[in-house]
Amino acid sequence: MTTQYWQEEIETLPRPGLESIQLTRLRKVVERVFRTVEPYRRKMKEAGITPEHITSLDDLALLPFTLKDDLRQNYPFGMFTVDMSEVVRVHASSGTTGKPTVVGYTRADIELWADLMARALVCGGATTGDMVHNAYGYGLFTGGLGAHYGAEKLGATVIPVSGGNTKRQITIMVDFRSTVLLSTPSYALNLADAMAEMGIDPESLALRVGIFGAEPWSESMRTEVERKLSIKAVDIYGLSEVIGPGVAMECLDSSGGMHVFEDHFLPEIIDPVTGAVLPPGEKGELVFTALTKEAFPVIRYRTKDICRLFYETCRCGRTLVRMDKVTGRSDDMLIIRGVNVFPSQIEHVLVGTDGVEPHYRIIVEREGALDKMTVEVEVSDSLFSDEIKELEQLRRRITHDIKDILGVTCRVQLVNPRSITRSEGKAQRVIDRRHI
Repeated sequence: MTTQYWQEEIETLPRPGLESIQLTRLRKVVERVFRTVEPYRRKMKEAGITPEHITSLDDLALLPFTLKDDLRQNYPFGMFTVDMSEVVRVHASSGTTGKPTVVGYTRADIELWADLMARALVCGGATTGDMVHNAYGYGLFTGGLGAHYGAEKLGATVIPVSGGNTKRQITIMVDFRSTVLLSTPSYALNLADAMAEMGIDPESLALRVGIFGAEPWSESMRTEVERKLSIKAVDIYGLSEVIGPGVAMECLDSSGGMHVFEDHFLPEIIDPVTGAVLPPGEKGELVFTALTKEAFPVIRYRTKDICRLFYETCRCGRTLVRMDKVTGRSDDMLIIRGVNVFPSQIEHVLVGTDGVEPHYRIIVEREGALDKMTVEVEVSDSLFSDEIKELEQLRRRITHDIKDILGVTCRVQLVNPRSITRSEGKAQRVIDRRHI
């Protein structure tokens, strides 16, 4: 396969050249936030650090971490490095607790974002001639507009469908001959289920690739999406606090993992408990420093995402570091009777089990001093009418497999097909009732 690049020189730059760019940009951004952002200046002074201490990339570890709480405490614009007269757009996270985190963009930031998203789309197989069906939500969420501007920068045709109205989306896919689907992976499965109900064969569509992000998803779910939609499914990564989508992207012939656009976003992996920097290949919490953002650059921002980094050159020729799939978030991690449990682990069990759909919900409750976990799983139409004995065997098998892989006993409840609410955005997988 002929590999396409958006910016071949930077995407294939040998590491010494890349690290030289990173250090120059790191020193500039640290100096700028120290000079213009009081919360950064205060934390650096408390740590005994000034911009002059940053003389190598290793010195990044001297800088204090930035937490989501820092952003909320300085809500809405207290972490911006420029005057509001220079900010042309703001977005905000959809946080479930407390105030949202607000991010800002100068005109140069918007251009940078579009360029990075174009790089990501090309990495994932999109071309100028594609019809891009953008089902990410538009608005304060960064996904929709970030992907939109990137597809336009690429020169593709954008269909700004946004989320929801699933049957209408499918009609548009059929009529407009959409070739690239952008959405969350859970919504892609929602679309596949709706197509089946409408009697539409995915093979009759023009779709060839889906670029999915905004929520963790397993390799098993990738297989399920590819089978149900007859497409190639690739992973994109981003988060609002860093820029939005376009921080990292999987290529079509990846040796494993998503290429981090590290000329703009400097990644680290740390121990989520101690904060110590971990060596390449070890699993831990992903941390980013934004090297080129103007309005809202973050320094050592703790993402809470759990993954690993790999620095070997990919088969595609890109030298950019790769991050593997996020296995969960350290703040989404469930601790059940002392065992760490990520929803993606349960998903892996379910997607590999015949007779159930990849739609599930985890409910955690406390009975006395003990935690109890219930996993609600949809049974497929083909098995729903089976005898109670066969359904009970299926339930026991899932219970056993979860126990075998996770080391924790849970209650599995089989529920009717399509009874779990479908997601038109990020899937709500966990209901934790222990603190209600």
